[in-house]
Amino acid sequence: MGALYFYGKGYLLFCAQQGEQSVGYALACAISILILCRRISSRRYLRMPMKKIDKLSGRSFEKYLLAQFRHLGYHVTLTDASHDYGADLVIKKHGEKIVVQAKHYERNVGIAAVQEAVGSIAYYDADRAMVVTNSGFTKSAWNLAGQNDVELWGRDVIRKKFKIRD
Repeated sequence: MGALYFYGKGYLLFCAQQGEQSVGYALACAISILILCRRISSRRYLRMPMKKIDKLSGRSFEKYLLAQFRHLGYHVTLTDASHDYGADLVIKKHGEKIVVQAKHYERNVGIAAVQEAVGSIAYYDADRAMVVTNSGFTKSAWNLAGQNDVELWGRDVIRKKFKIRD
């Protein structure tokens, strides 16, 4: 129905001194506005070109990944900014739980990110891990990821998976 409907109905009930009912409509209005803001934010991330992705902060990059993985059909949880135990996102699809370590770097991502992702599997009781970056990976990161079955998504992979334009 929308935020305007809930606002109008709640206002009319408030004016008619039916305060208890108007509170329910005010709450529905607030929830509608929150959902609308979330959709606008997600759409902004889904249409973002690579140049803007490169300018995001680390936490904004995590929110960008949240929107993109949701768009791909995953149920996504963003972990706390601090004390994340090596995972920035926990994504679920088809009964599989995957921990995602997000790295927004200008340089190639090294083995520390892979080590963090591997360590987070047990903590979050996940099936596997991924490291996702707007950059690339060092050779040692590729080697360690291969030995630990960690999926690496670098710049070229996210361009294809998320259909990013230049």
